[in-house]
Amino acid sequence: MAILLLLQRREQVTAAEVAQELEVSERTARRDLDALAMAGVPVYATQGRGGGWRLVGGARTDLSGLTASEARALFLVAGQASAATPAVKAALRKLVHALPEPFRVQAEAAASSLVVDPQRWGANRVERRAPPFLDDLQDAVIRGVQVRLGYLDREGAETRRTVHPLGIVAKGPSWYLVANTDAGRRTFRIDRVSSADPTDDPVHRPADFDLAESWREIADEVDRKRTPLEAQAVCAPDGVGVLRMAFGGRLEVGGAAIDGRVEVVIRGHSEYMLAGELAGLVEWVEVTGPAGVREQLAGIGKVLVTRYGSYAQDTHAR
Repeated sequence: MAILLLLQRREQVTAAEVAQELEVSERTARRDLDALAMAGVPVYATQGRGGGWRLVGGARTDLSGLTASEARALFLVAGQASAATPAVKAALRKLVHALPEPFRVQAEAAASSLVVDPQRWGANRVERRAPPFLDDLQDAVIRGVQVRLGYLDREGAETRRTVHPLGIVAKGPSWYLVANTDAGRRTFRIDRVSSADPTDDPVHRPADFDLAESWREIADEVDRKRTPLEAQAVCAPDGVGVLRMAFGGRLEVGGAAIDGRVEVVIRGHSEYMLAGELAGLVEWVEVTGPAGVREQLAGIGKVLVTRYGSYAQDTHAR
């Protein structure tokens, strides 16, 4: 399909050009061109200087069957942040070079318009319907146009502003719009959007903007605000994997301590909450600071001994 679209766009190509565009060897390009001709596809080769491969009669039929909206949808569901296999993504990277120009621009925009972050914040419900203005905002991202946005704050007060949509993020069951505003880059929860009216004005998109990288910075900042407390600890090497599963992005793994254990930093909401999370991991972890977390752990230990100590003695007696 990529070769046929390429022929349709350029009218004539050489095997070397096909190889370069589709990231294959020249030998593979010749083989695929020959295979198309043998299969009855209306392509033929001309020899000599200025020769190459053409469609019979300069045919300009829609060989792909793709409409502009279908091309956008294809690259949206198999974009960089999707769960598509590497083979599918590689095939689409080749195909995008062969799409007609109007299709290609929006297909490329669709492929980079969405980031999927499966890690939820807090205790959000697992299932949530897509918010009403999600499609409108994603369309504005792909078309690269500004939007007059109505937005409700936590108290329900509505504000209106013009934003430059840069990308959409699916964070667990929630959806977010990343956009530039007069006050700088901002993130909007799409379920709080009360209106979204696209304009004809183009988005001012930084040349070096990367949605995935931008979202990592935003998520890290939010996580640090939600979990401002840091506890230092040392962990047995075989327990680092357990900590990664327990704390995810709240864990920072450092170097090896003198005794061979691994230095770690764990973020939490409060001394008590963090001590509660760490209490069941004492087999691997020794908290070295702050003192408040260690005191909370000691208090939890005393309560556990008081409540369950007699049960342990009875078990040993048996």
